[in-house]
Amino acid sequence: MLSFYYYREEGNSLPVVAEQSLVLMQRGALSDGDMSRKKKNGPERSITTNRNREPTYQYNMNFEKVGKCVIINNKNFDTGTGMGVRNGTDKDAEALFKCFRNLGFDVVVYNDCSCAKMKSLLKQASEEDHRNSACFACILLSHGEENLIYGTDGMTPIKDLTGHFRGDRCKTLLEKPKLFFIQACRGTELDDGIQADSGPINDDTDANPRYKVPVEADFLFAYSTVPGYYSWRNPGSGSWFVQALCSILNEHGKSLEIMQILTRVNHRVARHFESHSDDPHFHQKKQIPCVVSMLTKELYF
Repeated sequence: MLSFYYYREEGNSLPVVAEQSLVLMQRGALSDGDMSRKKKNGPERSITTNRNREPTYQYNMNFEKVGKCVIINNKNFDTGTGMGVRNGTDKDAEALFKCFRNLGFDVVVYNDCSCAKMKSLLKQASEEDHRNSACFACILLSHGEENLIYGTDGMTPIKDLTGHFRGDRCKTLLEKPKLFFIQACRGTELDDGIQADSGPINDDTDANPRYKVPVEADFLFAYSTVPGYYSWRNPGSGSWFVQALCSILNEHGKSLEIMQILTRVNHRVARHFESHSDDPHFHQKKQIPCVVSMLTKELYF
C-alpha cells in the first residue's frame, strides 16, 4: 500500500483532498476487483492489427523536423489570483519533455508564465518558419476554468493563445496538424461515476488544385477533462491525464494514429483512476478527458 495525496486542479480556492491509501499496479491505479479479473483472464496481451494506410488521407510527415513542442508549466501563482501551488506539475512537465522529445519534437519548457508572457511566447512561435516541420504541439499545464487558462497573474482566454496558429495567421503551418494538450480545470463539477458491469463491451478528394482551407482547420485540442468539470492531479506522480498520455505515447506513439492514442488515454483515465478522500464530497470521483478535433487527415508520428 502506497499513500498519496490527491489534489484537484482548483478552479477556485478550495480545500485539498485528504490523504488516502491507493494500490498502484503497472501503469495506473487499479482496484482489487480489476486485479482479480486480470488474474482470472490471464496476463494482458498487446494485439497489433496491420491495416493498409491510405497516404491520401494521412498528414505528410516527410519533413526535416517533426516540429516544435512548447510546454508552458505554471506552478506558482500571484496571491491575488487565489490559486494555490500546483504541486506535481513539474513531474508532468518532465515526463512530457521526455515523451515528446522521444517522438522527435524540438521541446522547450517555460515555467511560471504570466498571461502576457504566454501570449508573447505563442505569438512568437507562430511567427517562426515552420516550412521544414511536419506539425506543431503546445502543452498548457495550469489552473483553469471553461475556455480560460491561468497565467501566474490571472486568466486569459485559451483562444487568445491558440488563435495565433490559424491558417490565415501562421502560413507555414497551413494544412499541418496543430496539437494542443491542456491540463487544467474547466469548471467546478465533480464526476461521481456510475457502477457498470465488469465484462467487456464489445469522399473522394477534390481533384481541383485550387481550393480554400478553413482557417480553423487542422487543430486538435486534447483537454484533461470535459467542459464544466474539475481535473485531478497527484502531487507525487502528476496529473491523471498527463500520466495516461505519456504512458500511451511512450508505448504506442510511433505506431497508432493520434485519435487511437487519445482514445486509449480516455480509457486509461476512465478505468484506472479514482479519487480517495475522507471528505465524502471528494471521495470516489472520476474523470474523463475530452478530445476536440478539427484534423482533416490521419496523423501518425
